[in-house]
Amino acid sequence: MSLFKNLLLAGALAVVAVSNGSAAETKIGFVVKQPEEPWFQDEWRFADVAAKEKGFTLVKIGAEDGEKALAALDNLGAQGAQGVIICTPDVKLGPGLVARAKADQLKLMTVDDRLVNSKGEPIESVPHMGISASKIGEDVGHAIVDQIKARGWNMADVGAIRVSYDQLPTAKDRVDGAIKVLTEAGFPKDHIFDAPQAKTDTEAALNASTTVLNKNASIKKWVAFGLNDEAALGAVRAAETVGINADSMIAVGIGGSDSAINEFKKGSPTGFYGSVIISPKRHGYETSVNMFNWVANDKEPPMLTLTSGQLATRDTYHQVRQQLGLE
Repeated sequence: MSLFKNLLLAGALAVVAVSNGSAAETKIGFVVKQPEEPWFQDEWRFADVAAKEKGFTLVKIGAEDGEKALAALDNLGAQGAQGVIICTPDVKLGPGLVARAKADQLKLMTVDDRLVNSKGEPIESVPHMGISASKIGEDVGHAIVDQIKARGWNMADVGAIRVSYDQLPTAKDRVDGAIKVLTEAGFPKDHIFDAPQAKTDTEAALNASTTVLNKNASIKKWVAFGLNDEAALGAVRAAETVGINADSMIAVGIGGSDSAINEFKKGSPTGFYGSVIISPKRHGYETSVNMFNWVANDKEPPMLTLTSGQLATRDTYHQVRQQLGLE
């Protein structure tokens, strides 16, 4: 009887040891599409905080294209990881990534960009934390409308540069949100000019915006918006090249990037009025904690979480960044 009890006790201790060991050995991947970008660097930084707090191993991988994204999942599976958070370089990889994660026995979450199926519909079975693109675009629109009113401009005399990158759904949703607010406030639709950019950087936005400004030289007051800070800054640089100064330009970006902060730090105001800052803290820290709880405690994350942003100007950006955990 004593031997039987000892065997039972030994078995129980083994179960506890395996349980504790699996928690301690939790390994989670965090894959991003542009590892050199400050936003993704910050996401990783906050994911590191979560890893230290919860005691799991975080594996950070950059995957700039679809082939690398799929290879990253195989890499994690070979390492014995149990879960992966990914910001995919192409949302249309959705079915392939879901299948690959299953094959590699990885729990899958997405961040920032949501996977879509072959019909272009969101894959709702994969937990996702994203940014409410439409809401952030509306925030941009409200900031622009408020400034138009504060400056006493007549909207009929103002042109709007829609710096567009419509192949990315998030970009289209953001500019559509801004346009919705502008037109509801009385901005003339025929004064909103499309400036399609080849890439999502400042130079591409400058080139696209310059074309719009040259074609509409009779308009002397302008507003501008797009996917990110770089889109708005490109429009500002274009305006400066054709003699439109800060008093006649209202550009509002998105992201609170280093480019935006550097613009705020300039000795005198420019046409770049503000940036709607989106915090990478939740996207890095909260997704990592959620994945850990899913792996270690079988607690499935919310299927959809959407975050919003906060407007920062040259007068308020320090305060806003502190509130969002960025300073």
